[in-house]
Amino acid sequence: MGVSVGGPNLLRYLEVEPSTDLERFADEAGARGEGVVYVLHDEEIVGAVALADVIREESFEAIDALHGMGVEVAMLTGDDADVAHSVADELGIDTVFAEVLPEDKDEKILELQDRGHLVAMVGDGVNDAPALTRADVGIAIGSGTDVAVESADVVLVENDPRDVASLVRLSAKSYRKMQENIVWAAGYNVFALPLAAGILAPIGILLSPAVGAVLMSASTVIVAINAQLLRRADLSV
Repeated sequence: MGVSVGGPNLLRYLEVEPSTDLERFADEAGARGEGVVYVLHDEEIVGAVALADVIREESFEAIDALHGMGVEVAMLTGDDADVAHSVADELGIDTVFAEVLPEDKDEKILELQDRGHLVAMVGDGVNDAPALTRADVGIAIGSGTDVAVESADVVLVENDPRDVASLVRLSAKSYRKMQENIVWAAGYNVFALPLAAGILAPIGILLSPAVGAVLMSASTVIVAINAQLLRRADLSV
């Protein structure tokens, strides 16, 4: 004798068919965006409970911010498909993978990568660890499990979905600073250094070594100051 508690995946695993009344109950709950948890005794359904998650206001802001930066958002969940699509529709999520078993999460990440997407995975559980490792960028929630934290490339200290959008914004600004600094550094190496070496001396254009040294120092200072300006970047959502 034993008691089992779980969702639709548990019923499929145990090959148990719910009654007509329970199917109707599950359909009505799904239409309301609620998930159904079944209680089984000796692999026989003895009850079911409808549960609903409250969507945090910060989640709406995070999704809107990511869309504003041209980032597509996908949901990867083991929840019932009706519930997942209801939440996705409310939040404006682009792609939904529902009723995904824990061991299949990394396969969904690989599927997105095969479509040509660069994938950043956000997770906090033990079951998320393989997917976090598989993703191009794994992002763990600091309050999550140690396994998830160790598997991720980035750890968010706060349990705030808006930090994901801030991270994307910081990455974009950092990349832009790198490009700007390459231009400054290349400007000296491409123009000032050859002039100081006398490459155009035959036609009367010459840059004295002293001025070249000053420009080299100035280039280093400009690059350093430009990098420090990143501290003033607005990352708020």
